[in-house]
Amino acid sequence: MSLLVELYPYTSLKRTTTQNKRLYSTPSGDVPSVTTILDATKSKESRRALSAWRKRIGIQEAQKITSEAANMGTVVHSMLENHINGKETTTKSNIIYKRAEKLADIVIEQGFKNLDEVWGTEVSLFYPDLYAGTTDCVGVWKNKQTIIDFKTTKKPKKREWVDDYFLQGVAYALAHNSLYDTHIENIVIMMITWDGESAGLYQEYVIDENEFEIYAEKWGEKVSEYYNLNK
Repeated sequence: MSLLVELYPYTSLKRTTTQNKRLYSTPSGDVPSVTTILDATKSKESRRALSAWRKRIGIQEAQKITSEAANMGTVVHSMLENHINGKETTTKSNIIYKRAEKLADIVIEQGFKNLDEVWGTEVSLFYPDLYAGTTDCVGVWKNKQTIIDFKTTKKPKKREWVDDYFLQGVAYALAHNSLYDTHIENIVIMMITWDGESAGLYQEYVIDENEFEIYAEKWGEKVSEYYNLNK
């Protein structure tokens, strides 16, 4: 049975990738994706840490881990989306699907229990003239209008490590509020660990109206920085 309550006329936006930039075609023209802006404005410390990690474990091993993580994330996301839409997931015998199915079940059991209703999944959103993106889920969580993103992680993360996820969610909320006259100030990150001894660990991180404006201001600074870098 579908969990969807269709309240808004969501439409998909065309996406293109050029020179490591993802662009969305919107009624106000082509604009960068939220993730493109976040990647372009990463701190020097973050870039150095990523470079050091790649050197430490080797380029090939780093690529292998990155690809494996991306594949696992894609499959888990697909399974969660199917559950919300009331669709059956095609059973496959490969190890990624078997692991992903168990992980998705944990998110559904522990994370979805507080979902009151879902307005849409894989929802394309844009803020006119500035940016666009696709949120995993939007609806009502614990009686609050909420943007929800599903994340998979190789290792558990501390709250202070997921600021970019909060910024991403806030960007989607601002876009949704602008397009559909909503008042979303709640962001929920549903995260599942997929590897090692912590595999299957569910973590949930939330920002509400008390922190929303702080992150909205940070996101605005990121957008300004991006456009200053790309004049």
